[in-house]
Amino acid sequence: MQPRQFGGKPRQLGGTVCDRMTMFSMTPEIVIAGVHHHGGSVLVTIENLLHSTGRFFAQLTSLRWSSLLIGLALFALYLLLRSRALCNALRASYPERRVRWRDVWGAYMVGYAINNVAPLGGGNVAQLFLTRLAIDESSYPTIATALSTGVLFDWFVGVLVMAFAFTQGVFPKPPDFSQLPAFDISFFAAHMRFTLFFLTVLGMAFVVGFALLSARVRAFWQRIRLGLEILRDRDRYLRTMASWQAASWVPRFGAYWALLDAFHIGGSVRNALLVLAVQVIASVFPFTPGGAGVQQALLVTIFARARDIAAFSVGQQIATVVLTWLLGFAALVFIFRLRSFRDVITRGREHRRAESAEEAGAAQAAAVAEVAAARPPI
Repeated sequence: MQPRQFGGKPRQLGGTVCDRMTMFSMTPEIVIAGVHHHGGSVLVTIENLLHSTGRFFAQLTSLRWSSLLIGLALFALYLLLRSRALCNALRASYPERRVRWRDVWGAYMVGYAINNVAPLGGGNVAQLFLTRLAIDESSYPTIATALSTGVLFDWFVGVLVMAFAFTQGVFPKPPDFSQLPAFDISFFAAHMRFTLFFLTVLGMAFVVGFALLSARVRAFWQRIRLGLEILRDRDRYLRTMASWQAASWVPRFGAYWALLDAFHIGGSVRNALLVLAVQVIASVFPFTPGGAGVQQALLVTIFARARDIAAFSVGQQIATVVLTWLLGFAALVFIFRLRSFRDVITRGREHRRAESAEEAGAAQAAAVAEVAAARPPI
């Protein structure tokens, strides 16, 4: 059977996501076990990832290595350009401090590398810690807020990409997410009441935490506002941040085009945009390293007729993980003079706890001094 070519006119696939997964599971290239019963079990997710990993290593000799190397080079360029946007956001928050691009890039690469192999955003702790060390007299709330401003433009582009993906007839609709063989996304999609309850609990926890920290709210929000400084000047934001982020999406798009070609799926505008849409969805569910389970489930559904999609679904992530780990480790050793990723996470958590304790002590001392000052003289 000849593999489907994806470069031309989109072909509408009938039936539900479960039907397409059934059709895909009957091909000799891959067997998706358990999809007909409940695609979202943890066991099915692990089995699919292991099977796809095996297919990737079995097909190493048939890869187009020139396309693979081009794709990885473009992906590294994407990370470099995006780190420049983050650096400019930090410079707007700390105009009188020395903020070096290489330090921001290095912290970003270390965090990105850890997030690719550790669930629940563990790399964010490392990125915050290293960025905090690189900028004298900075604070975690300001740094975290400044780095988060990059999400605005990324999600704007992500919504456009998702809108395109849903018009192609192969991307599963949100109600069908519960049928995907990825336990994290299928669980929340299949249990909407629990999902709403979970989000409500998170909101209540934020309100309670805000109330408990009321004595430190004023100082905290001053640091938050400082992190949003880049957004106060629209011209500066567009010139020094949004423009760099827009530029970064070009090599990111080109990277997945080249990676699709490397795995014989067929690089095209449509296919690259579909892969980017999968990346957007996976970023919302960080319960598996790099959203691996969500990526694999969505890719094998969207490109169900492609012969080598099993290898691509995991292989492209393995390739980018190796790249980011090499870059992240180099940054860790040559920029921050640390020896291991575990060391930076441990030291980052200890540093944050120590700083929080100091801030709490300072706030308590200030409150006592304020009460003493307000007391009438004897």
